[in-house]
Amino acid sequence: MTRLRIPPTAIFGIIVLALFIGFALIGPWIVPYDPETTVGRTWSGPSAEFWLGTDNIGRDILSRVISGARTTIGLALVTTLLSFAIGVSLGIFAAVAGPRVDAFLSRVIDMFLSVPVLIMALIVLTALGSSIPTLILTIALLDSTRVYLVARAVAVDVATRDFVDVARLRGESLPWIMAHEILPNALPPLISEFGLRFCFNFLYVASLSFLGLGVQPPQADWGGMVRENGQAISFGILAPIWPALAIAIVTVAVNLIVDWLLSRNVRPSGASAEL
Repeated sequence: MTRLRIPPTAIFGIIVLALFIGFALIGPWIVPYDPETTVGRTWSGPSAEFWLGTDNIGRDILSRVISGARTTIGLALVTTLLSFAIGVSLGIFAAVAGPRVDAFLSRVIDMFLSVPVLIMALIVLTALGSSIPTLILTIALLDSTRVYLVARAVAVDVATRDFVDVARLRGESLPWIMAHEILPNALPPLISEFGLRFCFNFLYVASLSFLGLGVQPPQADWGGMVRENGQAISFGILAPIWPALAIAIVTVAVNLIVDWLLSRNVRPSGASAEL
């Protein structure tokens, strides 16, 4: 039995990500102050009372960073799960449903891929508003186009294997073949791709909030916190540094884990291993 060896960089990423996920889960019970309530002076520096200082209207930054973990990480996770549900289903379906269906879906996906995700998201959110459901659905639909490409590439390779032909000859239905023959053998590269897409969606959520089209105040969100306190940096105040640092740390942690997964599994563009 092969012993699982996790490099130190991946261990560091796992610990950091677990720590922030822990903050997201238990944040409401450990924050020292209400993250939406003014408790001090504007942009006061770190102190025994306010460990990271206060923001542009006197709210405790530590409380808002901890509370913002639930919002930012949670939205990125839900968005990624939804985009994978859509992209993987369509990608595998295109690979096994026949050349006409494959060509049609691929051309539709190419049309959406011709416009950068962030620009398309800005257009949609400006037109429809920036409510949380709209934000999740918009990013998920746009990101599912990238997931589709990976899922289809892997599924096309798996669909040529003998066990898929045997399932067809047995008279198995198309949904059964997709769920029991294609998907299990496509999982290794898709798991690695999930980490990459989570990282991108995490940055999309933070970027849209920074631009004012994501999570709306007074709800704590890391991208929104950077925008709200951006002017403080001109006065040497560290208020916008803390949420920006949280975004950077989580991004690096996820990338370290994904790098390890990619080193163990077949890359998304290649063939998956048979189970």
